[in-house]
Amino acid sequence: MAVQTQVLVSAKWLANMVKRNLAGRHLRILDTSWYLPSMNRDAKKEFAQSHIPGASLFDIDECSDRTSGFDHMLPSEQVFADYVGNLGIGDDSHVVVYDASDFGAFSCTRVWWMFRLFGHGQVSVLNGGFKNWVREGHPVTGAYTEPERARFTAAMNRSWVKSFEDITDNIPAQSFQVVDVRPYARFCGRAPEPREGVRPGHIPGSKCMPFFKFLDEDGMMLSTEKLQQFFEKSQVDLRKPICGSCGSGVTACHLVLAAHMCGAPGASVYDGSWYEWFTKAPPEHIVSEAKSKP
Repeated sequence: MAVQTQVLVSAKWLANMVKRNLAGRHLRILDTSWYLPSMNRDAKKEFAQSHIPGASLFDIDECSDRTSGFDHMLPSEQVFADYVGNLGIGDDSHVVVYDASDFGAFSCTRVWWMFRLFGHGQVSVLNGGFKNWVREGHPVTGAYTEPERARFTAAMNRSWVKSFEDITDNIPAQSFQVVDVRPYARFCGRAPEPREGVRPGHIPGSKCMPFFKFLDEDGMMLSTEKLQQFFEKSQVDLRKPICGSCGSGVTACHLVLAAHMCGAPGASVYDGSWYEWFTKAPPEHIVSEAKSKP
């Protein structure tokens, strides 16, 4: 099999690989579904009922820094290597990620970014996700076979991750653009956050590009031309450093994927995102139309 390392792969292409029994050691498929509590969905239960044949479940909460007080913060290199190795992913594996969200893509871009962050470039996103896979009539299954463990080497590119201190220092320095992909109403402070005790608003100087606007009405990624137009309209310069933020570092990776498709592959992610920022930042660094931080 010729290794396919395009950023996006189609359901038709993947279905052909599955039909030819090529999903295995050199082609690993990951269901990366993850949902906010308010979505009332159980990724593990749904995976057990229906997933793409040959897929394994990647849980961003399990593959994380369990010592952190914030949700699914990045794991160490060793934890990531062990986790994906147990999923049968080796250094030469081509990984295809998808999720089963109604958006067509929600959490899968986080896992796509994680693989690239840890030095594995052979990773693709299934365009349109499970939603489109089913719509096109491709096979699904509830059966699962535990993959044979593989050896995976992880080497983190730390320049692609921003910390609370990095974002704080950037407010006066403006050395990189902070782009928030939450819905605009949450960004402004007009709509509530999904996490209890966290009020809406945004980081001073940040801009808003809601993640779902990178997708069309069918959940497919916009063309490169339309993505570029969206960046221009949002006054985000692809020639300058960019850092994505969201609620907890998941959908921020949609921005990274879109920038990558537009020829800017080095966008970073604020891992703690708004959840951490609201918890740690002083009141003057909480920009919101809602009531001020207590």
